[in-house]
Amino acid sequence: MWEVSRDWPIHQLDVKNAFLYGHLSETVYMHQPPGFVDPNKPDYVCICSGLCMGLSKPRVLGSDIAYLLLNVDDIIPIASSSAFLQRIIASLHNEFAMTDLGSLNYFLGISAQRLTSGLFLSQLKFAKEILERAHMQNCNPCRTPVDIESKLGSDGKPVSDPTLYRNLAGALQYLTFTRPDISYAV
Repeated sequence: MWEVSRDWPIHQLDVKNAFLYGHLSETVYMHQPPGFVDPNKPDYVCICSGLCMGLSKPRVLGSDIAYLLLNVDDIIPIASSSAFLQRIIASLHNEFAMTDLGSLNYFLGISAQRLTSGLFLSQLKFAKEILERAHMQNCNPCRTPVDIESKLGSDGKPVSDPTLYRNLAGALQYLTFTRPDISYAV
């Protein structure tokens, strides 16, 4: 990323939204966002469901440029100058209750470390957290993590609480999406 090589400041913000942590039983709708209103259907609304990837468009103000990376209640603002970054953060604070977590450190299971050569991204911490959740942090690694002589059958006992299994499966799925080099082994 061009902005990283130019040593632009990168921060991390956490928006305080209580509703994000509850379970919704109803469908949530929202007005079309300004600047993204469908000219053929201006009275339509959006259904808020699932995840989608937005377009990365910089915001330019004079000679200053900024990017905002958003994920639910987490924001990573990147700006061409510290002063511009602080103005953006202050503007966001005026609109939303949020915590400024300082320089980018850990976001969506990815550790970020600023080096002179750029930004080093790692998921070691996230992978170790998965192993801890599965109570496997002391297991020995093996060359082929798959048992080639399968012992699965229909006579097995179902798990009483599948929550941990689902949590681990989702975490491993996310890990393989962001690290395709390990997807076969996982």
